[in-house]
Amino acid sequence: MPPLYTATHMSIPVYVKRGKRPGPTLFVSAAIHGDELNGIEIVSRLISSKSIEKLRGTLIAVPIVNVYGVLAQSRYLPDRRDLNRSFPGSKKGSLASRLAHLFFNEIISKCDYGIDLHTGAIHRSNLPQIRANLDDLEVLEMAKAFGIPVLLNADIRDGSLRQAASDAGVKILLYEAGQALRYDEFSIRAGVRGVINTMRHLGMLNKSRSKGHDIRRFIARESGWVRASESGFVNHLAQLGDHVYKGDILATIADPFGDHRDNIVCPAEGVVIGKQNIPLTQEGEAIYHIAYFKRPSSVAEHVGILQDHLLPDDQPVT
Repeated sequence: MPPLYTATHMSIPVYVKRGKRPGPTLFVSAAIHGDELNGIEIVSRLISSKSIEKLRGTLIAVPIVNVYGVLAQSRYLPDRRDLNRSFPGSKKGSLASRLAHLFFNEIISKCDYGIDLHTGAIHRSNLPQIRANLDDLEVLEMAKAFGIPVLLNADIRDGSLRQAASDAGVKILLYEAGQALRYDEFSIRAGVRGVINTMRHLGMLNKSRSKGHDIRRFIARESGWVRASESGFVNHLAQLGDHVYKGDILATIADPFGDHRDNIVCPAEGVVIGKQNIPLTQEGEAIYHIAYFKRPSSVAEHVGILQDHLLPDDQPVT
């Protein structure tokens, strides 16, 4: 990687564990956006977990891809480019393009499968969810194996790691959970558990002997953002994981004197999978991300079951 101004050399931390028995190669990456920290802790707990001791195949775990961004507590690279819009990159391009090229050629292209860990952007939270090409049957089975209720059949963004990996024949999941610059214990535990579940599904780990909780999976093929119709101060009524109906008031907007200006109204029945956290908004700003399911009440119920299962005490998932 290019050095800092001080000629201090930079490097991407990479953990590689090779099993004694043959199997697939899986990469798990975090912090492609430098302010998305949950994934760093997920990777940390994963590589110290006893569950991966009897590994088959190879695990390549990268806790920090965008080292520059993490140091600056920024989503972006020093050149203000988004690394996750720069793949597969170029050896002679911008800083973002060169870093994408390095990571793609040294890590992604050498793998059969991948799990890319993300959070919401600054001032936004995401409910734990898998985003993937669920029309690919192998990817769909991986997504189901991850073990969380919300699966979103998401379009691939140009220049993303997921696009480059898919084009290279790597089957990949994107895990979204929590918010930028914050640890969220539920999201972290669900992520560690999900990666290990996926590794078991791929034959890299022995199947679990415990029955576990019966968490059903639900696929949303559509989702959309509900935007503010006025500028002002937001009082949130709906929260992540809520089952909401068409016509429900999700939040109210007031002026600085506390006088009501408008309501943010749900356009259709669904489940809240993302929301803005900051209590200020501008007209047109995205406030709630709603996913549309055939049985949204069941989705909300199973999100609650998973949360109760993962947060019964203060012990981390292993």
